Amino acid sequence: MKKSLAAAAVLATTAPMVMASSALAHDGATGIVEERMHAMKEMGKAVRTLKNMMEDESSYDAKAVRAQAEIIKLHAGKKMTRQFPEGSLQNPTYAKPEIWSDWDRFSELSSQLETLAGGLELAADNGLMMEGHGSMMMNGDGHMDGMMGNGAPALEVLREMPADGVFTMLVKTCSSCHLEFRARKP
Repeated sequence: MKKSLAAAAVLATTAPMVMASSALAHDGATGIVEERMHAMKEMGKAVRTLKNMMEDESSYDAKAVRAQAEIIKLHAGKKMTRQFPEGSLQNPTYAKPEIWSDWDRFSELSSQLETLAGGLELAADNGLMMEGHGSMMMNGDGHMDGMMGNGAPALEVLREMPADGVFTMLVKTCSSCHLEFRARKP
């Protein structure tokens, strides 16, 4: 009984702080803006976790790579585009109006991110880049064979690549989207 009361007291005093820090984490956003900020934060955490594994071979864990790639994949593609209904620019969003004026490009990058995250899941067991992996299956013109319509290589190509090669492509897609469609934080 005493333990239950002590736990309840701790919960009662920390719950408001947790809720307040949650609100601060999303800068007071509500509704769809808060949802997409949460999704972006989850993907950001996954990318940071993956980056650490890609930079330190001793911490590389294929199962963990698949789990983090799954988080990104779950928030990408159509799920991501649905979180940007036209005109959802209420503060404190960092979305630029260009998302809606160049919707095709935004949708392409979102779809590409989903494909690359799926490819990273498939490539996780390949580990990090080693000798003998070739140059990411480039054809004679210097272009990658097996490209999908969304600008990403086909899953069959990604599955054969080293995980850090796929990860690099994934991060470049995130960066492209942020450069084109995300305003800088003040």
